Amino acid sequence: MLKRAFIAPDPGRVRLRFASRAVLGIGLAVVLCGLAGHSLAATITGGLAALLALFTVTDPTVRGQAVTSAFLPVVGLPVLALAAGLHAQPAARDLAFLAVVGAGVYARRWGPRGHSLGVFAFMTFFAAQFLHTVPGQLPELYAAVLLSLAASSAVRFGLWCYERTLPAPVAVAVPTSGTGLARITTRQAVQATVGAAFALAAGQALSDQRWYWAVGATWWVFVNTTSRGETLVRGFRRFLGTVIGIVLGLLVAVPLHGEPVATAVIVAVSVFGIFYTAAVSYTWMMLAVTVMASMLYGLLGLLDPALLALRATETAVGALGAVLAVLLVLPVTTHAVTDAWVERALRCVHACTAEAAARLAGSPTADPAARVAELEQILARVRLSLAPLVHPLAPMKARKARARHVLALLDDCAREVRGLASVAADPVASHDARLAAACWRVEAAVEALTAPPSGVRRADPQASAITETEPVLLHLHALEQALLQLAVPLNGSGRVAARV
Repeated sequence: MLKRAFIAPDPGRVRLRFASRAVLGIGLAVVLCGLAGHSLAATITGGLAALLALFTVTDPTVRGQAVTSAFLPVVGLPVLALAAGLHAQPAARDLAFLAVVGAGVYARRWGPRGHSLGVFAFMTFFAAQFLHTVPGQLPELYAAVLLSLAASSAVRFGLWCYERTLPAPVAVAVPTSGTGLARITTRQAVQATVGAAFALAAGQALSDQRWYWAVGATWWVFVNTTSRGETLVRGFRRFLGTVIGIVLGLLVAVPLHGEPVATAVIVAVSVFGIFYTAAVSYTWMMLAVTVMASMLYGLLGLLDPALLALRATETAVGALGAVLAVLLVLPVTTHAVTDAWVERALRCVHACTAEAAARLAGSPTADPAARVAELEQILARVRLSLAPLVHPLAPMKARKARARHVLALLDDCAREVRGLASVAADPVASHDARLAAACWRVEAAVEALTAPPSGVRRADPQASAITETEPVLLHLHALEQALLQLAVPLNGSGRVAARV
């Protein structure tokens, strides 16, 4: 787990820059709030707003990110007013919180912007519970949020907009086909609301002051997951990261008793850890979140071992709520989600091959590199959807072996496609008559794999031997072999992920 979080490849040092910019942006926001004379509660609210703006806004273009960032206060400030206004009315407050949960998850149907605004709305309501916000505090909190968002935006879009020097990322949206309850985002909105209702009730039975931790745990388990298998794995990782973070909190936060300078340093390190590990290890990210929360409670003078133990219990309750919801309420199977992502990966392989062939044939507009970038994004989603099957604790060894085999073969396909795109980019590369036949065989292999099971054309993995020596044909033949071998786990013995 340590290796995965801190030794994982970081091409272009994007994760390092992402985390460093977050520390700078959030630090600037907190300093400005302090200089403006805001209270500790307002400063924490502002710091959280800056963190969310830098963490959750993931539009594929800088312009899109700026637009989404501008919409954050439009969504967040009314929700903050709603939470504060209902502070003294527990029943209405609880119903409103559940409505925010459902709307926040449903908003994912509108892509990255909907996701970002949904998360910001939820966390604004959550922060109001954390700080026991009342209407009289709203003017100061509004000012702190607006100041912090302006500070984080100045760092992100002005001082350190490293995205301008990077190739435009490919946005790969979660499949949202269907209408009504057939749409994944709609089913997830219902699941999240039911899970949050369970967490809210159970959390309040445990503590009438810190119940919101359980609801928060349920919410974050649903973020960036689609199937019930993904949700189960994420719930386990959240609980594990929280428990480890609590142990560190006992060792670090409790002895400090809220000492300001040391707290600020550890919070900064925790923020860096949240951003640096988020893309590679949810467990480590949650560890950093828990340490940061422990330090903030110490700063507020509320921290003690009993509070940390309660946080672990509330997190377990929230994770249980998410698990029960995805298992019992409109379940989305790992099987269905994995099939959809694998098919998209195979279609993208075909598109990459076609673009490379067109480029080699002399087309000036063909660009296989863009398709390769898209394939990398899709494969990341395939790995996420298969995570429940390849997890060390997964009990079904046959499915685990089959899933690992599929991942290995898809990685082989990606490697050959990257090589093919590289060769096609060579200005001296020329069209070969054999290229059309090789591309046709790749197309046929993809069609065989993505056809309905009853119509699958069985292919012999040894049907064509690699006898060519030219780079383009070597890559195409290797790609063909990998695709033909994929027919065994995908079509030979049922789909990749038998129903989980």
